[in-house]
Amino acid sequence: MLRKIDHLGVAVASIEEARGFWEALGLRIERIEEVPQEGVRVAMLRVGEARIELLEPTSPDSPVAKFLARRGGGLHHLCLASDDLEADDARLRAAGIELLRPEPTAGAGGSRVQFVHPRSGGGVLVELSQTPDAEG
Repeated sequence: MLRKIDHLGVAVASIEEARGFWEALGLRIERIEEVPQEGVRVAMLRVGEARIELLEPTSPDSPVAKFLARRGGGLHHLCLASDDLEADDARLRAAGIELLRPEPTAGAGGSRVQFVHPRSGGGVLVELSQTPDAEG
């Protein structure tokens, strides 16, 4: 079941260049990590119960690099927290929703993730994420 908005993903050319704006708002980076299977470095900034995730490509052929080349920096995706990603994945498939992967994969912070194609998400790339502490 989906529980809350986990984070908003923002595509940036450089975390170091982008962080000044977010820090001027009073936000602080909690952690920066590389997610090799996605071809990105991510920086997480807490905003109340939710977070903002800055996404910096680590290779020119990563999905985020392609997004930046097409659209420039900006809102990349909306992430919803799940307490049972397998059940959410199955429910969406049964409803005919187009998912980007055949099954959930590893994400940042030890999470498991699945993405809904923007064609099925009203033009929005939607990520579903389950953290290890949210086992269903």
